[in-house]
Amino acid sequence: MQYDYDLFVIGAGSGGVRASRVAASFGAKVAVCEDRYLGGTCVNVGCVPKKLYVYAAEYSTHFREGAGFGWQTAQANFDWATLRDNKSAEISRLNGIYDGILERANVDVKTGRGRIVDAHTVEVAGKQYTTERILLAVGGQPSIPDFSGNEYVVSSNEIFDLDKFPERVVVVGAGYIGVEFAGIFNGLGAKVTQLHRGDLILDGFDIEVRRFAAAEMIKKGIDLRFQTHVDSIEKQTDGTLKINLKEGDVLIADVVLYATGRVPQLHDLGLENVNVALTASGHVEVNNRFQTSEENIYALGDVTQGMALTPVALAEGMALAKSLYNDEACKIDYSNIATTVFCQPNIGTVGMTEQQARAEYPNVVKYRSEFRSMKHTLSGSEERTLMKLLVDGDSDKVIGVHMVGADAGEIMQGIAIALKAGATKADFDATVGIHPTAAEEFVTMREPVAD
Repeated sequence: MQYDYDLFVIGAGSGGVRASRVAASFGAKVAVCEDRYLGGTCVNVGCVPKKLYVYAAEYSTHFREGAGFGWQTAQANFDWATLRDNKSAEISRLNGIYDGILERANVDVKTGRGRIVDAHTVEVAGKQYTTERILLAVGGQPSIPDFSGNEYVVSSNEIFDLDKFPERVVVVGAGYIGVEFAGIFNGLGAKVTQLHRGDLILDGFDIEVRRFAAAEMIKKGIDLRFQTHVDSIEKQTDGTLKINLKEGDVLIADVVLYATGRVPQLHDLGLENVNVALTASGHVEVNNRFQTSEENIYALGDVTQGMALTPVALAEGMALAKSLYNDEACKIDYSNIATTVFCQPNIGTVGMTEQQARAEYPNVVKYRSEFRSMKHTLSGSEERTLMKLLVDGDSDKVIGVHMVGADAGEIMQGIAIALKAGATKADFDATVGIHPTAAEEFVTMREPVAD
């Protein structure tokens, strides 16, 4: 049968764009549709604007700490509109770059929500297209629970573009997004209260890292409350929000940000018209070749139950395109993928947590260092840095590395290469450090510590 396209991609985020252009480079006729914005969550309401806002938030600390180095500055004033509008201009520039990438790759871009009509047909903006294969790369979206007053809260999609700067912010949730935005608004000058139903931030991370990071957040002025639940929210006559907690307390805020998780963006996708199975969590179920239970329909990125990280979606898009259109094995190694939380200070991590390591290896040796960085001997800041190495004592292989401190993400990228190459503790010890840096601590830790 002759189809309009070899591959029709629904969703022009990181994974969808990568799969589209790589498939087209191998000669496939490809179309991609997008109903919101090119570049997906990361470019528009995720990694990129978030990192720009993190940079903005850090300036308040730089101004304050500069006095210890001889810089006398007048009172610094922050203008929210300038940050917001400059961010929007940068995102528009990136949208144009993505459009250009697809155009140069000879990928047809369709504007509108893609809806599956049958296993070989996609409808966009009232027009139907036939295709040999379909790729679902629609990503995820914020999930806000149902409770009285939930219409007054904002998600991470809206928080970047508030009309005016909120003086009082309540953040609900303490995963990546909640922790990062608590730090952003605290750094920009808002009074931040963060609520979490659990007993510690950042579920799934190394427990020692979680405790250390929480202490640093509190030290910086964030009112971090655990075992706390929102009962209802009421809008007051002056426009402020009254947050009633199940524990009996009441908070008043200008903005309430809900960062309580994300779900696959599957609404109005037409999945009822095909045999695409979902997991218990509502994600699209795929095999190790990203194939769904409908053999010619594929899915990758956040819509599947994998690691919700932009570089992972990019790698998956590349691997799938190569396997379908260049006869290469569809294989991705998900081990030792580094990640960073852009709180203040940053968290960088690669490999196993201490809890995972001790569950899998009988002889785990831990190296740990905690210190006040050289910069803060003059800045006056009480911020501290944590670094730890986890080593399999039987093979000497480094199986986990964790850091809480300035530039942790930048440092951890290099460490990730070492772990991917199978570095041992002896390799770390034989590496001459760069002095004076915080990073050299990773190659100078000699004495193991007790559990």
